[in-house]
Amino acid sequence: MLSRLSGYLALLGALAATATPLVRDKSPVSVPFTRKFTFTNGSTVPDMDRVRITNLMCGCNNRCSNDAKTLVKEKLSAAATVFNTDATNGAVEYTMTVGVGSPATDYTLIVDTGSSNTWVGANQAYTQTSTSTSTGQTVEVTYGSGEFEGTEYTDTVTIADGLAITGQSIGVASSSSGFSGVDGILGLGPEDLTCGTLTTDESACIPTVVQNAYSQGLISAQELGISFAPITGSSGSDTNGVLTFGGADSSCTPVPSPTATSRRPSRPETTSAYPDRSYGSETLFSNEAGIVDTGTTLIYIPSSAYNRYVSATGATLDDNTGLLRLSTSQYNNLKDMTFTIGGTEYTFTANAQIWPRSLNTAIGGTTDYVYLVVSDMGSSGENGLEFINGMTWLERYYFVYDSGASQVGFATTQYTDATTN
Repeated sequence: MLSRLSGYLALLGALAATATPLVRDKSPVSVPFTRKFTFTNGSTVPDMDRVRITNLMCGCNNRCSNDAKTLVKEKLSAAATVFNTDATNGAVEYTMTVGVGSPATDYTLIVDTGSSNTWVGANQAYTQTSTSTSTGQTVEVTYGSGEFEGTEYTDTVTIADGLAITGQSIGVASSSSGFSGVDGILGLGPEDLTCGTLTTDESACIPTVVQNAYSQGLISAQELGISFAPITGSSGSDTNGVLTFGGADSSCTPVPSPTATSRRPSRPETTSAYPDRSYGSETLFSNEAGIVDTGTTLIYIPSSAYNRYVSATGATLDDNTGLLRLSTSQYNNLKDMTFTIGGTEYTFTANAQIWPRSLNTAIGGTTDYVYLVVSDMGSSGENGLEFINGMTWLERYYFVYDSGASQVGFATTQYTDATTN
């Protein structure tokens, strides 16, 4: 199943579809990436997510009014003094090794669909080679409580064999904050998110790695496929993700069985709709706009929907973790959530709604409870951002972003109904 959604990957959530087939003349290029559990004691997972959410409320590159920026800083200050957050501000981050230059120097970059600037230099200094050219322009990007500033270069960016993008614009940080153990970001969102980040030319936008790979004929479609898998074990860190440039990785999207065909069609949906979400028979919200974001850990829904969810599940807010909690007997009665897009139902099972129990103590919880990954988005209608499907959603559904047509899609995987948590 590959239902398509229109709008920005990390800014808009108006959901739509297309009937125009995408032509793929070249095989997509798949690259593994690594999960790293980055939770810091003294904070909660919602604290870390909300740093990012507050920044997203201000739009691209924190473009708020001065008064709004002051309010944002006030909201961030409490969380920022408790922990050092990375650019994606999540309790779980995904990284991959990317080569820059010729010969290439390898950098560890955060995989982020919620930003679009690619840059290096936070931890390991940028190494210039014969392919390095300074544009003379300065660049600055703010990510929640993290940021970087420096000089924009063009260079060869090698993501995998056969995927060496020449003349790619990258930022080279002269200073950065909020990063630990990583060298920068591989920005995979829409080009619009780069607009205004060049401080010497605020009207300019920067072509992304996906756009340049497509224009150089390295991939046959401006598509990015992302495969996550639920956390297993007690460390929370492993290499279990696949990033596919130029299309979807068919090995990550199994062919539906005949009994599941009506619920899981193997072809893209072609209807258009805003999403509805329900818990059991209870409708939580309808016709709301939101985002899909690898940089957010949890699932966030509007306050009114959250309150209905709390009442329906009987959950209690846990002060230590910041998450809703259930007893084991309450969990046994937990019902599925259903997210309906274009007439197609995406089921978020009871097991998908809970934090991995092997990591309960890592986030300040105990083994006595089951913790839920659905959290309160707050009331944000005036910003056009009502819900966020974060990593915990994407661990259950394959994700494809088509920047050429400004649409995204989901497909069921072997993990959609998994009981690993």
